Amino acid sequence: MFFDSLKAALLGIVEGLTEYIPVSSTGHLLLVQHFFGFGDEDFGNTFAVLIQLGAILALLSIYFARLLHIAEGLVSDPKARRFVFGVLVAFLPAAVVGALAHNFIKTVLFNPWIVCVALIVGGVVLIYVDNLRLKPRYRDATAFSLPTYFGIGVCQCLAMIPGVSRSGATIVAAMLLGADRRSAAEFSFYLAMPTMAGAFAFDLYKNGAQMSSANMVIVAIGFVLSFISGWFVVKRLLDYVSGHGFALFAWWRLVVGAVGLIALALLG
Repeated sequence: MFFDSLKAALLGIVEGLTEYIPVSSTGHLLLVQHFFGFGDEDFGNTFAVLIQLGAILALLSIYFARLLHIAEGLVSDPKARRFVFGVLVAFLPAAVVGALAHNFIKTVLFNPWIVCVALIVGGVVLIYVDNLRLKPRYRDATAFSLPTYFGIGVCQCLAMIPGVSRSGATIVAAMLLGADRRSAAEFSFYLAMPTMAGAFAFDLYKNGAQMSSANMVIVAIGFVLSFISGWFVVKRLLDYVSGHGFALFAWWRLVVGAVGLIALALLG
């Protein structure tokens, strides 16, 4: 129990630190689980989704005032209504694909080899896009066009492949569709709320029977540390990417992916 609690703490910290940056939290969790172990495989995969709730609540706690302002404006503010509709438009593709392909994703794509390759490919793409001389048309995440919201949502579906990164896919798509770095990263926060909440609810529905009282204690440990580390990242990320871009995250992906492939080849 003590050893499982330590592993849960490690996974919670990894989840919180990686959920909102473009390095793939799911990919990192899968690699940590593969090389360090976490009980039976089914519960390990379910745990990886359930502790996302801590990261979700960290984001909601920071954005509560903004969300309340948007909610209050739904009656009288067309801009608020349009933004909420835009988030739903962006969320819909992943909701449909995730529900239809859930079993395939869990049984086939949750593979450490796929994760490592996706990390490397995603790192190359991130470096390329970050160095493009793009001319942003949008600097406000709440003012994208509806086709832009939908395009971002379609690209988010690529994140069904562990290692691609949900935030990475949405940020890259937003930048290519006209957003600056800050608004692209901020919209990835807004889109994370329904996407992660939906994934959490769906996985809990599908795998809730696996959760024993002992497992719930382990999940609680991961949840708390995911909340704390996720809160820290959300508070710091926008200012960081505005001034430094995404090169640090891209190189991190390349290093982790390469080291992971070497470890898999040597250790299995």
